Amino acid sequence: MKLKDIETFIVGNPPPGYGGRYFMFVKVTADNGIVGYGEIYAASVGPKVQCAAAEDLFHRHCVGMQPSDIEHMFRRFHSSGFSQRPDPTVMGAFSAIEMACWDIVGKALERPVYDLIGGLVNPRVRSYTYLYPNDDQDPATFYNDPDLSAERAIEYVEQGFSALKFDPAGPYTINDPHQPAMVDLERSERFCKAIREAVGTRADLLFGTHGQFTTSGAIRMAQRLAPYEPLWFEEPTPPEIPEEMAKVAAASKVPIATGERLTTKYEFAHVLKTGAASILQPALGRVGGIWEAKKIAAIAEVHYAQVAPHLYCGPIEALANIQFAASTPNFLILESIQQFGGFHEELLDRKIEWEDGYVIPSTRPGLGYELNEDVARANPYTGDRLHLEMQDEPYNYASENRFAGG
Repeated sequence: MKLKDIETFIVGNPPPGYGGRYFMFVKVTADNGIVGYGEIYAASVGPKVQCAAAEDLFHRHCVGMQPSDIEHMFRRFHSSGFSQRPDPTVMGAFSAIEMACWDIVGKALERPVYDLIGGLVNPRVRSYTYLYPNDDQDPATFYNDPDLSAERAIEYVEQGFSALKFDPAGPYTINDPHQPAMVDLERSERFCKAIREAVGTRADLLFGTHGQFTTSGAIRMAQRLAPYEPLWFEEPTPPEIPEEMAKVAAASKVPIATGERLTTKYEFAHVLKTGAASILQPALGRVGGIWEAKKIAAIAEVHYAQVAPHLYCGPIEALANIQFAASTPNFLILESIQQFGGFHEELLDRKIEWEDGYVIPSTRPGLGYELNEDVARANPYTGDRLHLEMQDEPYNYASENRFAGG
């Protein structure tokens, strides 16, 4: 069985748009007709360029290879163009192709992917969600109102969620890191207080930021959060210098989580070596795929660190995350987008099984689900913006900066 062809899909994400403006899927076909699916997470270039890169790299490095030749293909991509260093564009493309290869291998062997990467460890995978507004709520108001978030938190806990994420610390900008304004510190503390009072001990609080603070500014924020005992303080400083994040970790009573923007085991090993975080958040559509995430988890295990796969894109990366989580002993918690309903459900041949706060891994072969190509083709993305974008203007300390969510 040899890899033969690739097709890419750029799928517009209709309102409310949870998971980003669009999703980038790949469909890889073997010469025996078996098809596998993968997903690229975010990109520093436009989606057409990113998908063209995936197609170029596939034909350059993968055609004629066996889909099980994961290590060989990784080395080809990692060394492509005499690079041999983490590259988000190249590794985003490889990540999608790699998870599609696992999907093909699992289907050929009639086994779920988790059976091929260590076996089932977690038959129920604990999940969390962001606090999203109701359909009739204005996002710009909701994401800046602790009382509305507290009300929503109760609703999610009653659904079965035992962990909830929110990010009230203000916008992130191209000029970051910055010092948080006093209004940011005060708002963040009010969010933690209101949500903790609303849910009590029924749910962990996950405090999200986006690498936006200086080291000293992040330490100031951590001191505000500590009385409410969040499970983590996410990416308090930018990803370039984990030694600075380690200073925050040393000063913070709240565990530090990071990894959404990192790629390959090399960057995660640096995080662990410096003590920058004890919770790693690989995004499998960027990090290098399922097998690379397993290596990261193994490195983390010997540091007593845990993994919490990140998700802010479409359902195919979610499927890879679930297979990874199901087979990983130091797995902590999985990011889900609510209960994977709405457009995420429409894009698959059936809904991801979610029950009382847990995802139930599929026992079907491969990733366990098929992309609904009719839905994907019927919803092309026609814009020219990036999946995620940072504020271009410098941070404004003269008035309150309102952040309308990711």
